[in-house]
Amino acid sequence: MNPILQISHLNIGYTSKKQQICIAKEINTTIKEAKFIALLGKNGVGKSTLLRTIANMQASLHGEIFIEGENSKTLSPVAFSKKVSVVLTERIPPSNLSVYEIIALGRQVYTDWIGNLSKADRFIIDDVMNQVQIQTLKNKKIDELSDGQYQKVMIARALAQNTPIILLDEPTAHLDIINKAEIFKLLKSLVKTKNKTIVISSHELQLAIQSTDDLWLMTDEGFVSGNKNHLITTNALQSVFKSDIVSFDEQTNQFVFQ
Repeated sequence: MNPILQISHLNIGYTSKKQQICIAKEINTTIKEAKFIALLGKNGVGKSTLLRTIANMQASLHGEIFIEGENSKTLSPVAFSKKVSVVLTERIPPSNLSVYEIIALGRQVYTDWIGNLSKADRFIIDDVMNQVQIQTLKNKKIDELSDGQYQKVMIARALAQNTPIILLDEPTAHLDIINKAEIFKLLKSLVKTKNKTIVISSHELQLAIQSTDDLWLMTDEGFVSGNKNHLITTNALQSVFKSDIVSFDEQTNQFVFQ
């Protein structure tokens, strides 16, 4: 079987006035089975740029991304949208849409040209609301939601899109500790119960280390990926946040102040 996701010799960044600005280069990793993966690194190292590049929201500078064996550059927008869904940090523009209508947008790549929902589409929408436990929010307007509720709705929309890969860029950034923990617990369960590969960028180091299967580490020196326990024992985590103030304690699996 083809890997779920394979990234080969990827350089990411921007093109400005015909000049390439490379943020990170030689990114290589392969995901062969459904996993919960945390993308970690300090501010400005390129985490969001990497996720946006994988999501086809911006072009790579070099290298290839293969999704279930297919080069992402050769996939049509509809075909790509059936393989990768994205949850961004930014809220969608203010609107009068209900929670149900927002989640229904995840079925857009499967509906007819008018956008009519079939009985199967409605079943999937109801099912994902049950999974994320937001049934009582069904008729609420999207602008009436708390930050925690909003993130759960966006995750439900991604689930309704029914893709093998879900990318999330800092989904817990504005949440309190309880909501942060709930989101991580939810994502972890979706990997097991729905066979999803979930990649989440986060600054919630402790939750990420405790909850995920693998880590993607971005540093100024390069990109490292692998099983979290292996990366802990090889001191790879220490290289992510080099500091005289903070260090990683292998005994407690925590970053501690010196």
